[in-house]
Amino acid sequence: MSHTPGKQRSAAPIRVLLAEDQGMMRGALALLLGMEEDIEVVAQLGSGDGIVDAVLARDADVALLDIELPGKSGLDAAAELRTRAPGCRVLILTTFGRPGYLRRAMEAGAAGFLVKDGPVEELATAIRRVLAGEIVVDPALAAAALSAGPNPLTPRECEVLKASVDGATVADIAARLKLSESTIRNYLSSAIGKTGTRNRTEAVREARQQGWL
Repeated sequence: MSHTPGKQRSAAPIRVLLAEDQGMMRGALALLLGMEEDIEVVAQLGSGDGIVDAVLARDADVALLDIELPGKSGLDAAAELRTRAPGCRVLILTTFGRPGYLRRAMEAGAAGFLVKDGPVEELATAIRRVLAGEIVVDPALAAAALSAGPNPLTPRECEVLKASVDGATVADIAARLKLSESTIRNYLSSAIGKTGTRNRTEAVREARQQGWL
């Protein structure tokens, strides 16, 4: 018996992959989304490293990703999905409504960005909308992102700031990034100036708060 592609698609549930590092949150979301007649959670992950392989293996239609995951971040996974699984739509779900995160998510190819404090019905609707080809963004976050402006830090400055956490010395950072210590100091000085802070610890904190790291 033959079916038209459109009818076959509408009859099948939306296959969702869920990546969330907090087990209780992940279980609750999977349970609630599974109660929607047209949604099926086909994979649940607690880290970011296996997202792309799981999407490909389970033929997920929508990947629902947290940003801050162990291993690969949700943003890095989104960027990889754009090339390796372009048919899968990415919806970022995060605790932190940071303007910089939204910009980075859109640059990585995400189709939606929501904060976790919304009702699950809103999330289910967002899943349906991104699968239909729409872009879905939390309105308050969109307004904040527009007013915040772009990330002033260069990719290398971001890299140096990330490497400077956990008490790493300039020598440690230089060895890790294979750059000279004077170059590292220059990048740190520039990043501190651009973030309007007094030292690299404050620069890291401000960059994270803005969602630039």
